[in-house]
Amino acid sequence: MTTHDDAGNDAKGRDLDVMTANIAKIEALSNRLIAAMARKKPIPVALQGPSQDLFAKASSAYVAEMINNPAKIIEHQIGYWGKTMTHLAEAQTKLAKGDYTPAPDDGPKDRRFSNPLWDTHPYFNFVKQQYLSNAQAMTQAVQDIEGLNATDRKRMDYFAKQIVDMLAPTNFLATNPDALEQAVATNGDSLVAGLENLVRDVENNDGEVVVSLADTEAFEVGRNLGTTKGSVVFRNRMFELIQYAPTTEQVHETPLLIFPPWINKFYILDMKEKNSLIKWVVDQGYTLFVVSWVNPDESYAQVGMDTYIDEGFLTAIDQVKQITHSDQINVTGYCIAGTTLSIALGLMAQRKDTSVRSATFFTTLTDFSDQGEVGVFLDDDFVDGIEAEATRAGIMRSFYMSRTFSYLRANDLIYQPAIRSYMLGEAPPAFDLLYWNGDSTNLPAKMAVEYLRNLCQGDLLATTGFPVLDHTVQLSDVSVPVCAIGCETDHIAAWTSSYAGVQKMGSPDKTFILSESGHIAGIVNPPSKLKYGHYLNADMSLPAEAWKKGADFTKGSWWPTWDAWLKPQSGPLIPARRIGDSGASVLGDAPGTYVKGG
Repeated sequence: MTTHDDAGNDAKGRDLDVMTANIAKIEALSNRLIAAMARKKPIPVALQGPSQDLFAKASSAYVAEMINNPAKIIEHQIGYWGKTMTHLAEAQTKLAKGDYTPAPDDGPKDRRFSNPLWDTHPYFNFVKQQYLSNAQAMTQAVQDIEGLNATDRKRMDYFAKQIVDMLAPTNFLATNPDALEQAVATNGDSLVAGLENLVRDVENNDGEVVVSLADTEAFEVGRNLGTTKGSVVFRNRMFELIQYAPTTEQVHETPLLIFPPWINKFYILDMKEKNSLIKWVVDQGYTLFVVSWVNPDESYAQVGMDTYIDEGFLTAIDQVKQITHSDQINVTGYCIAGTTLSIALGLMAQRKDTSVRSATFFTTLTDFSDQGEVGVFLDDDFVDGIEAEATRAGIMRSFYMSRTFSYLRANDLIYQPAIRSYMLGEAPPAFDLLYWNGDSTNLPAKMAVEYLRNLCQGDLLATTGFPVLDHTVQLSDVSVPVCAIGCETDHIAAWTSSYAGVQKMGSPDKTFILSESGHIAGIVNPPSKLKYGHYLNADMSLPAEAWKKGADFTKGSWWPTWDAWLKPQSGPLIPARRIGDSGASVLGDAPGTYVKGG
């Protein structure tokens, strides 16, 4: 036996030892996984998917189509089976001849199939092409169903796409070449690491499979996120009020107060210095205050919209006025906080309260006649389930909100992260935006139900009026100067719906800015990046698409355009206000304590 043979045998022995060790690890991890999944709390059936009524409607419509138009159904079936048999015959013929070149594939490129083996290996190529044929056939069959109303059709299209995305071959180990190559190259280490990641996620989420999107050890709010200098100057059971330290010698006389949404934490506006809207606003010469909402527990079960407006919005506005000795302030609301701000402004108008000089809305829905993509979850089947679960628990757990929004972008926020973590064994990335996305909050039961029933479903604010603190408020009551920012590809607050709501406001001074990109990236878009541009058109009498068609496009961030609008609303320059110089109590450093609540 030669030295070369000895070295080869030693390598094989080491590989065998690694494989044996990995098998033992997998067995131990499997036992941990079973134990962790046993702790899973039951999820109400109503929150697992649409009601059977939707599928019954679709089935009835399909059967009616078969009876009334059998030729169309037969045509679909023949086309589908024809493609399937052609793919199968081509693959078998090539394999029988030892020909490993793939069958012709002129379909559209899909980044899920970026591994060269999808195009060069006949097995993987067949799997890919057959999946795409299946997806096309299923999608076409659903789209061609007659007899469904617009809402049911939209929901069927959405849930059919969810099934299609879930069944992609990339989501299964046996048909994912990246995962198989990685397993071979690492002697199974990648599979062990992936199982470790899975077990960790299941253990950390009480038996639920919730894939970690980011390295939770890489970030800490107050250390490398939410670091703009400021202090907590007021606190009640609903929020902490943060005043930010000035960075200019002079500031505009009228202070600015930002209300972030309470379905996420405020530091999305203060991630890092280079992309912090909060830091940028301070640097433009504004006295800035930001609300940091409490993350409610079961004790907040009976906190509703009235409480958020009274103890939240109105109290914060009053505190900023007192601290700055100002008669008026400017306010901004983001997402659900913008919706609630519009209600508060309507209430203030009815009360003859002139505390607000102008209002800005970030990606805000006030007209819910078109609910956008999220509307598929706003029928009674889901909302009834949410109401029952929230009433039982006292809160709408952050788990449900996070899962709902994740499924609106399932490939990006569920399947691809799961593949990287569980199949390839990769550690979650140190990505600040994904870290924030996972740092979600609960909603009080009463508030969640009121929002879903009266706004999302009832559309009361844009129609007959929203009941609040013994008043009934409509959008026409909002009379202060308004600037609204919508985002072109927003899947949560469709810009056309946001635009429609602003059109219905009673203010004679209205400005709408349309940013490129989506709900987060379109807002957190610093000028230094020159990344996403924006549209502006002064004629808000036009329908949304006509408004956009006639708008002027500017490359780069909308922030300076907003600043140009805000400055005339903000009064003359005065010496910069220092935190505590008004005698207000300083309760601690920013970002405060509420933002760190679980």
